[in-house]
Amino acid sequence: MSNLDLALLSFPVLLVLVFLRMPIALAMIGVGVTGTYLVIGTPMMTLNQLKTLTFGTFSNYSFSIIPLFLLMGQFAVLSGMSASLFRAAESFLGHRRGGVAMSAIGACAGFGAICGSSLATAATMGQVALPELRRYGYPDSLATGALAAGGTLGILIPPSVILVIYAILAEQNIEKLFVAALIPGLLAAAGYMITISIWVRVRPNSAAVRDRMPWSQRLTSLAAVWPVMTIFLIVVGGIYAGIFTPTEAAAVGAAGTGLVALASGQMSWARLRTAILSTGASTAMIFMIILGAGIYNNFLSLTQLPQMASLWVGDQGFSPWFVLTIVLLMYLLFGCVMDSLSMVLLTVPIIFPIMSGLDFGLGPNDFGLWFGILVLIVVEVGLITPPVGMNLFIINNMAKNTPISATYRGALPFVVTDILRVMILAAFPAVTLWLVWVIDALG
Repeated sequence: MSNLDLALLSFPVLLVLVFLRMPIALAMIGVGVTGTYLVIGTPMMTLNQLKTLTFGTFSNYSFSIIPLFLLMGQFAVLSGMSASLFRAAESFLGHRRGGVAMSAIGACAGFGAICGSSLATAATMGQVALPELRRYGYPDSLATGALAAGGTLGILIPPSVILVIYAILAEQNIEKLFVAALIPGLLAAAGYMITISIWVRVRPNSAAVRDRMPWSQRLTSLAAVWPVMTIFLIVVGGIYAGIFTPTEAAAVGAAGTGLVALASGQMSWARLRTAILSTGASTAMIFMIILGAGIYNNFLSLTQLPQMASLWVGDQGFSPWFVLTIVLLMYLLFGCVMDSLSMVLLTVPIIFPIMSGLDFGLGPNDFGLWFGILVLIVVEVGLITPPVGMNLFIINNMAKNTPISATYRGALPFVVTDILRVMILAAFPAVTLWLVWVIDALG
């Protein structure tokens, strides 16, 4: 069997292991180590490869940003910021048709700006918003579907852990990726609100509205979210302005949210210990997946598959837009069976060289930013796509007595919204890149 045949065979083997419920990290490590041994042929050289790869991966300074952003999210949960964000959004939107669900989307966007994790955003906002949605008579499908979709804003609104990982894999500028993600993130929140608005008009008796709040109460609730706004401006604004590197900004953000949690009276030694241990466990899981993807991709590099695939696609004369469509559809398909982090780590080292060799009328740096945002959005869709949409399971587990089928149905309109957004951003790259161009011109 040739090395190329070995590489092609590894994909179905990996998918079978995932279907058999083996942890994705262990599946990638097992397939990668076995494949590397079959290519190299000697156990000692295989072990040397693993030693070098492991050190080279985790000595990357940029990965230190991951536990800092995760700790920032843990402190944000402790501080009660999620409840303040929801109350502020509800004071402005709650009196509209579908307004309580729209408030949940707005609060998810705000919480995502200081969290960087989709799962944490979904879980935290579900605790706050789900009882309120049920109190106003929202059907289980709409309530759970809206919260699952809103949770995806945690990885799209900067800062985002997955954006950092993509930047490292594709050798892109983290600061510019955060800038490029801002407008698509706001479009996502607006699209979800429009979806809710259409839903409650198609089914006008599906939810009640709350009384309009006076402006004095609105301003009071808005004043309660000043810590969120301040931390976001310091962290993201500091990155954009060049005051901090992303790693420094993550450290400042973690310290700031920690102080807010302490000032709120919610921080105790027991909760601090829990937050640190949860951060450590999440970091270990992510780093294990990163190592597994590194081992597997190292095996693929030894077989020359990425280089041969890039040459083959270039020789076929396919339209760049046709190739992009196939790649995005592939991500949608993978999202049905694989978590978002694993998808990015597994595919970007293979797909990015192929795509960067095609002509989309963009410079190399602009293409890397634009393609990264498209990948992030399609990966985000995987979080609410049956049967393995992680956000769907998190929200459904919190919504007692709600069938998972109802949550699936509720998520489908938001999936359609996401696909339409991908089409717009793919057809008009300037929507993604405009803010980057403006900041570059001013800088």
